[in-house]
Amino acid sequence: MQSGELLPGPWPSLGSKTADGRGGWRAARFVLDNPEEIIHGSVSSSGERLILDLGVAVAAVGFLERIGFYGVQGNLIMYLTGPLGMSTASAAAGVNAWAGAVQVLPLAGALAAGSIYWPCVEALGADQFAPGDGGDPGASGSRSSYFNWFHFSVSWGYAIATAGLSYVEDNVGWTAGFGACWATMALYLAVFLLGTRAYRAEKPVGVRSFTEFVRSWGARVFRRSDATDAERLLLAQEHEEGKELIVKLLPIWLTSLIIAAIFSQVYTLFTKQGSTLDRRLGGAISGLVVPPAALQCLMSATFVTTLPVYDRVLVPLARRATGHHAGVTTLQRIGAGMAVSGVAMAVAALVEGRRLRVARDAGLVDRPDVALPMSLWWVVPQYVLLGVAAVLAQIGLEEFFYDQVPDTLRSVGLAMCVSIFGVGSYASSMLVSAVDWATRGKGESWFSDNLNRAHLDYFYWLLAGLAALEVAAFLHFASRYVYRNEVWR
Repeated sequence: MQSGELLPGPWPSLGSKTADGRGGWRAARFVLDNPEEIIHGSVSSSGERLILDLGVAVAAVGFLERIGFYGVQGNLIMYLTGPLGMSTASAAAGVNAWAGAVQVLPLAGALAAGSIYWPCVEALGADQFAPGDGGDPGASGSRSSYFNWFHFSVSWGYAIATAGLSYVEDNVGWTAGFGACWATMALYLAVFLLGTRAYRAEKPVGVRSFTEFVRSWGARVFRRSDATDAERLLLAQEHEEGKELIVKLLPIWLTSLIIAAIFSQVYTLFTKQGSTLDRRLGGAISGLVVPPAALQCLMSATFVTTLPVYDRVLVPLARRATGHHAGVTTLQRIGAGMAVSGVAMAVAALVEGRRLRVARDAGLVDRPDVALPMSLWWVVPQYVLLGVAAVLAQIGLEEFFYDQVPDTLRSVGLAMCVSIFGVGSYASSMLVSAVDWATRGKGESWFSDNLNRAHLDYFYWLLAGLAALEVAAFLHFASRYVYRNEVWR
């Protein structure tokens, strides 16, 4: 699928199925719960109704992986500042550095996986809709839709992790919570292996074998004098293609780092901010107190409610106006998400300013252990806006980097996208540490352990300003970008 490609009608249904029985939504359901099954209970392909047996995969791979991963990450800052006694600034920087490592390391794995034509999970799901395989002529549109439904599926896992497991960690114990995360990851691997016989590992025509790849790589690294002429020719071709690819994609990669840093605030400073509010549900008589990390499930709720509307209503409407199979190009989608993220940080800064005023008016500035008389519902808009930004930008980036690399490097393309959020987390970690150092020397740190004396609002305004600069730089490069195998602009 090409982001700039005009898809000939008819528009695809979600029931893509290939002639050999492999690939399509049948195989993709092991990667995500089939979206059409969720909505209608069945799908159709070429006039046939295909009843999918969801008993084969009760939960999708991505769904389970999100439970295991975000069950740890979503509440990690509360663990570091609580039982481990770290400062707010150190804990936020540490969580961001940990998240950065987790999201950057898959790039190395993808390089190996892409070399032997076995992609990462999300790329494997997208590969089930390979165009031109004689199966579904609407595979391009199905693949574009797949990225939306992949995140629809995993958002349920994110919601369970941030709401359910954070409650276990806060009220039962950290050992029980982290143990449940480990068990879920083990189950995730088992479910993935269940679909092995249905997956299609696509090997594009004219691609070299793994042995040939290693030989040419060895010729490059060790400057082998016995390298064959064919190896030298392939090496020169690889060098030129790789250089051209980096030149094309690097500006988009770099101008996406700020929004990645903004997303890092959700599981760090947003969580600490929420911990100071009145989190009781049902008023004073209710015994249920919402864990601070559970507020992150608001982003999941945004995904779950927004993605079906986007995929089934907004895309068809935009498609009629633009003629583009996805309604808008991936770069347009990403740019819109960046703009929304800037608005989200401005809203977060305004809410934080009000929280500080409430603390002063209530005489609780020096009582950080007392919940402020300010409802948790005040922070809902910033979570929802960042959820919308993720629907637009995060999914758009994944589709873009999958689409704009050679077929043999699809896993690498998605890993490049994930690395944006990893490096963005590192950038957030360094920015927090730098601001903490600069402001601590002049009095109270913006990230004071007593958040009633801190100035998270200033930091949020800083990020909002950086987001505005990012949008301007992104628009500059996006307007000059030429899509791979472009047919439509």
